[in-house]
Amino acid sequence: MRSLLTAAAISLAFTLFLTPVFLRLFRKWGWGQVIRTPENVHNPSHQAKRGTPTMGGTIFIAGTIVGYLVGAYTGNNPPTISGWLVLWMMVGLGAVGFIDDYMKVRSQRSLGLSGWRKIVGQILVLVPFGIVSLNFPNQWGQTPASPFISVFRDVPALSFMALGLIAGWILYLIWVSIIGVATSNSVNLGDGLDGLAAGSGIFVTGAYSLIAFWQFNQACWGGEALSASAQAACYPTRDPFDLAIVSASFVGALIGFLWWNAPKAKVFMGDVGSMAIGGVIAAMAILTRTELLLILVAGVYVIASGSVILQRLYFKITRGKRLFLMSPLHHHLEMRGWSEITIVVRMWIIAGLLAVSGIGFFYVEWLSQT
Repeated sequence: MRSLLTAAAISLAFTLFLTPVFLRLFRKWGWGQVIRTPENVHNPSHQAKRGTPTMGGTIFIAGTIVGYLVGAYTGNNPPTISGWLVLWMMVGLGAVGFIDDYMKVRSQRSLGLSGWRKIVGQILVLVPFGIVSLNFPNQWGQTPASPFISVFRDVPALSFMALGLIAGWILYLIWVSIIGVATSNSVNLGDGLDGLAAGSGIFVTGAYSLIAFWQFNQACWGGEALSASAQAACYPTRDPFDLAIVSASFVGALIGFLWWNAPKAKVFMGDVGSMAIGGVIAAMAILTRTELLLILVAGVYVIASGSVILQRLYFKITRGKRLFLMSPLHHHLEMRGWSEITIVVRMWIIAGLLAVSGIGFFYVEWLSQT
């Protein structure tokens, strides 16, 4: 517990107190926000945000790493392969976002990496993650991830390896890539207003920290002597406490960052930040064996990406008509006259309700097994 609390506290202090230092550097380097160019459809009120320091995601990425390592070692819980995998996803997908941001800042246009190049970059991060996740078993043979599709835990009937080793690996890596690409891009779409993505990320990642900690409390390593009913309630997560530590560190870093990112933002996270948040959430869902539960826990981001998909489908089906004034949904609400702070706070409420609902269903499933 000391490791968990220390990690969260150090990360929070890092981003809360050191962000002004980073902002001075960002201004010196010319890392200012680029708003959509006039030829694109945009909300004119956003033009006032032009020049605000961006790529702030690098701050909470650094804060998470520092807090996690300090918390892990001071609490005598050294990092495990699962914790390193979460950091890999955070840094790797954050790097893809950083390249996208840097291209925008350098050219002073809102065009960075093309969609397909961004996806290729994400897959280059996700495939190694997936390969490593099915290796490095502990003394009980548990690997960080599993070749099963999971909801609250692995579903035995949904094994990729049932189709053979080669086909199973291919399908498993495709599955991991779909989760990672969908999650990181959904968070990216949800990052359109001051504090929206960061505040929502606190609820979502916090929920996964609680799930991992609960799995740690209910772990039954070497519990072959337990009854079948008792074993059914156990969780086979390889390093649940370490996952709780790294996600708690990330939550602390986001809380400190939100102090400066809340409306009116002094710094934007940029794609480097939104992609990093998506990477941590995707990694936690895969490594805690709760992949499909992700849809509910991270539902606020599903709403953002879902509204974009619905907008495009409706536009094609009706040959030019629009379902929303602008997508994602939060921009539609802006165009309807809602104030930015009203939208952000209500989205935080929705994020909290969905995350808590996910935890609730997770707990009810555990009760059904006991």
